Amino acid sequence: MVSATKLLVVGMADAKHSREPGQTLVTYALGSCIALVIYDPVAKVGGMLHAMLPQSSIDPAKAEVHPAVFVDTGVPLLFLESYKLGAKKERLVVKVAGGACTHGDPEKDMFQIGKRNVLMLKKLLWTNNVPLAASDVAGTESRTVFLDLETGRIRIRTPRGEHEL
Repeated sequence: MVSATKLLVVGMADAKHSREPGQTLVTYALGSCIALVIYDPVAKVGGMLHAMLPQSSIDPAKAEVHPAVFVDTGVPLLFLESYKLGAKKERLVVKVAGGACTHGDPEKDMFQIGKRNVLMLKKLLWTNNVPLAASDVAGTESRTVFLDLETGRIRIRTPRGEHEL
């Protein structure tokens, strides 16, 4: 278990970065939101984004003030801030979790926010030639995501248990 004093909480519509040894980034209760996690194993720099919506075009003014709300503005922010701490694009391990439909049948989800978040992320990564190392997306369960900055290990906690990504 991780000490609470070593947790750096990434809130909803938030992005955090760190290179502090022994620290763990965590975001709670991902439903349709996505958590993009990046980690440079050489620099031991990690970052996590908790994005709520796929495209900033629905509210450009909000995206200007709070870019982490949206996948298309939060992803560049996450990468650029990690570079400032010493991360290098070619060394980054990139993983994603979330994008669920937690309020019923995914086939009847009229807005499909989770699915659209994941698609926007994959499009951005593909366009920028960034490989996605692993994903735990879709389904109907909420997720809590932990990134251990010492090891780069990512753990996913769901109502049914915990696993590594």
